[in-house]
Amino acid sequence: MAVRMELSRILIRELNDYQIIELREVEPGEDDLDLEIPDDAPKEPGFGDPKRRSFPIVIGLPEAQAIDRRLKGITIKRPQTHDLLAKVIESLGGTLVSITINDLSEHTFFATLDVRTAGGDAIHIDSRPSDAIALGIAQNVPIYVEEHVLEGAREAGT
Repeated sequence: MAVRMELSRILIRELNDYQIIELREVEPGEDDLDLEIPDDAPKEPGFGDPKRRSFPIVIGLPEAQAIDRRLKGITIKRPQTHDLLAKVIESLGGTLVSITINDLSEHTFFATLDVRTAGGDAIHIDSRPSDAIALGIAQNVPIYVEEHVLEGAREAGT
């Protein structure tokens, strides 16, 4: 079973070659589609609200910057790779309906873009979680994490 999650924070330190985002479980009935990360939110990685499960994901600087720009509503002159992918999905008659982080293996997370085709079929396209989240934030779609991934992240302390 997949658990609904939201992006709860992003840590960008441009001097590092890696960045950290944190996903947090969405409480039942909570609408996370208008997510805004408060300016006073903690900037250090780690686990947040003990009532809601959360875990960090290490990502690259370009992906972190793309996610951060989308959260802040900053547009740039030329489309980025995530914008291109969104346009390709749309041009082919598809709709991105959600993203799912569906596996964890050797401290590496795996994800899918969950797309509804023009014919109504559901397809799942393999993706890096950082790319999926960047596209998902831009398209305002829900993020899901499989239960076994949440358990694996908790056990591994990732």
